Amino acid sequence: MAEKNIASRAVSNVTHAHFAWYIVAMGTALQLTTNFVSQAYSILVVVMTDKFGWSLTAIVLAYSLRSIVGALLSPYAGSLGDRYGAKRVMLVGAGFFVGGLVMLSTITELWQLFLYYSIILGVAQAMFRVNIPTTVAAWFKQKLGIAVGIQQSAGGMGASVLAPGLTVLLTQTSWQTAFLLIGIGGGIVVFALLAFFHGEPWDVGKLPYGEDPKRKAVVNPVSGAMTKIRNQVFMKRAKETRAFWFLPLVHHLGCVGHSIFIVHGINYAHDQGMSLNAASIIITIYSLSSVGSRLMVPILADRLGAKGVMAFFYFIQGAAMLMLFWTTEPWQFYIFAVVFGIGFGGEMSAFLVVNRQYFGMGPVRTVFGIQSMGAGLGMALGGLVGAVIYDAFDSYNWAWIISFAASMGGMIAILLMESTKNELIPYWEDSLPSEAQTSAPSPADD
Repeated sequence: MAEKNIASRAVSNVTHAHFAWYIVAMGTALQLTTNFVSQAYSILVVVMTDKFGWSLTAIVLAYSLRSIVGALLSPYAGSLGDRYGAKRVMLVGAGFFVGGLVMLSTITELWQLFLYYSIILGVAQAMFRVNIPTTVAAWFKQKLGIAVGIQQSAGGMGASVLAPGLTVLLTQTSWQTAFLLIGIGGGIVVFALLAFFHGEPWDVGKLPYGEDPKRKAVVNPVSGAMTKIRNQVFMKRAKETRAFWFLPLVHHLGCVGHSIFIVHGINYAHDQGMSLNAASIIITIYSLSSVGSRLMVPILADRLGAKGVMAFFYFIQGAAMLMLFWTTEPWQFYIFAVVFGIGFGGEMSAFLVVNRQYFGMGPVRTVFGIQSMGAGLGMALGGLVGAVIYDAFDSYNWAWIISFAASMGGMIAILLMESTKNELIPYWEDSLPSEAQTSAPSPADD
């Protein structure tokens, strides 16, 4: 009977959970599905080098161009999400995602890799990268750190399984079959999830988790015209802060720091004599080891303030790269992957929390889009720098040094930002006409 009661309570907790927690689950699944090919690109580097005979620099340039396309479009993807709704933007992105993967299954020439992977999937990347995490944030007024931690940690755990899965597909089937299956299967998952993935609580007449239940759940607090005015006023005030300008730089440097290894780590291990299957375990290990920091860093940042927490994990990410100067054996790569994963997971997982601490519940999709632009350009630069250095010196030593320096630079930039103890622009809505404000009580509360 006790076991039945426990099971019943568990089912009841799930079925009666606030819809915000369903958003976390769906956001995690969407993030995994739309991003895992990019996360496992170092596997594709080895496969394409062997299968098509293209140069390392050319293959990595395609990755860098995809990051650049996604980066440059990220601010626009955020702005469109703020103005027209994140769900609509992601539905368009889903079309690009499926089309890009299906067309990728047909490639025989290098220019096709640049068109299908770099441009078409780059557009999809921008639309999902900005609007998935900011939608999760929009559904939480309280416990954002826990929500982000769950999403980030589950995302890291999934990547640890999906990367070896991609290796199996590419080694046990043809390139064409592998990407056709990924495109069709991924498309079914993405469109099914987006049917229930609502960008704002008021889209379905609900309140964010932790909002005062006395407030009225509205269908839409402001009109489309007022939304544009709100975004303009918010951006004007946000630009007056140091954090607005430093956060894209911080994201950029952090991504330079980890992208060098993410793109080139498998190739380096392969050069040291590891098989592709054995080397792909490195991705599994650092993805799994990142789970703990992905979970804990947003929670710690929410409770203790994001600055110090973020700076600490930037330091770990950078310091880990120095281990590669003495890493040649498989067991050494696996130990490195554990340390790198802890720093990597912590470096990337607190940005939603620090944005909330600086900018409150404001319309931050455009702000986050600008930060994502910095991140995307960092991923592009890091991957390309590693390729150029390797082709020029037949060694990655200078690449590891640059990775270390980038992470340390990000740590310093974090420490130079304002304190996160208080919102930087708490009264920005005072500059709005009354009909564009959401902080004032609704008529039903009078």
